[in-house]
Amino acid sequence: MDQFLGVTGNLLLGFAENMKLFFATLLFAIPLGLIIAIFLLSKFKPLKALFEIIVWIVRGSPLMLQLFVVFYVPGILFDMPMRNRFLAALIAFVINYACYFAEIFRGGIISIPQGQSEAGKVLGMTKSEIFFKVTLMQVVKRIVPPMGNEVITLVKDTSLARVIAVSEVIMSATEYSAVGIIWPLFYTGAFFLLFNGLLTILLGKLENKLDYYKG
Repeated sequence: MDQFLGVTGNLLLGFAENMKLFFATLLFAIPLGLIIAIFLLSKFKPLKALFEIIVWIVRGSPLMLQLFVVFYVPGILFDMPMRNRFLAALIAFVINYACYFAEIFRGGIISIPQGQSEAGKVLGMTKSEIFFKVTLMQVVKRIVPPMGNEVITLVKDTSLARVIAVSEVIMSATEYSAVGIIWPLFYTGAFFLLFNGLLTILLGKLENKLDYYKG
């Protein structure tokens, strides 16, 4: 029992790093994703093409590779090594998830009937008022399910931070494996399952709450 409690305490400390990375990624990736989505919808073709290429590269390459790029490339190319491993992981995660969120935002925005924007113009609303007061509220309703899937994936992906030696929960568990104690590695699954279960409930409630935004 003492060993179980000791292992649980150490794994909780590791999982706190996962949660810190999770919440910080959401904090920065969601607004950045919205900005990228606006660029993807831009009528200025060079800007649109540039961000389409960026999103294609980020979505088409493994997150693990992107972690290595952010952590090692500044030191290799510019002699400016990343000394903060958590910051390197955060930068890679934010860029990666912002690109995925951008595609979700873009799909949500273009799904709104054009007639609603035209109606807003007739009522004398500005473009920004139409976007934030008419379009965005309906977009939020439509993107909750796909965003929820990405958010749950993000929880699991935080374990990838261990590849650049961020002390998250699975890395903490592998330290026990080195001394022949293997069960903590499987025990880490309970942390992810419980947190994702809670997220699933919260996202379901959010979707029900936004149910009045139909159309």
